[in-house]
Amino acid sequence: MPPVPAISLALPPSIQVVSPPARSPNLPRTRWQHRRGNAMWTRTALSALKTHGKPLVDIVPADITDWCPAYPTASEADRRAFWVGFLSALAKHESTYKARAVGGGGLWYGLLQILPATARGYKCNAGTGEDLQNGSANLSCAVRIMATTVPRDGVIYGKGGRGVAADWGPMRSPAKRMDMSRWLKRQSYCKPLDATRPKARP
Repeated sequence: MPPVPAISLALPPSIQVVSPPARSPNLPRTRWQHRRGNAMWTRTALSALKTHGKPLVDIVPADITDWCPAYPTASEADRRAFWVGFLSALAKHESTYKARAVGGGGLWYGLLQILPATARGYKCNAGTGEDLQNGSANLSCAVRIMATTVPRDGVIYGKGGRGVAADWGPMRSPAKRMDMSRWLKRQSYCKPLDATRPKARP
């Protein structure tokens, strides 16, 4: 019986093994990360904070320690992480993370329940209810709005509808603000460095 020829496992020269693209660094923790589409929402918000949302990253709001004690000395990356976390915490109370939510009898749309007229007033790319039901477009618009109101008023929350409270009702509820701030303060990007270091053994 003639010998069986060996089977070559080498790939033909025309076929190359292509490595998968490198994954982006770990995304910051959010409250919506259990929802489908969450990674795209987070990336969109991070991108917006590098462009039209940059004023949010540059400012240190007067009440920031109520929300994120590490923020004043944080890197830009950690500041962006805070704002994305903040958006996700607000989305819990606005839409329970539902991108296609419609509230107020057809007035407010999307993750952060934005009024189309408000979106147009701030010159958001999303100017209709249907547009605002796209999660990424809604978040980009929310960043644009906050990048105006927070620097203008110097606070995240101020009495009389200042800061984020100018456009988002949950910010006027002490219980909802407390829920948001408690969650944010537990995140690594909001903990002071000495709080995240492991304690030395005795």
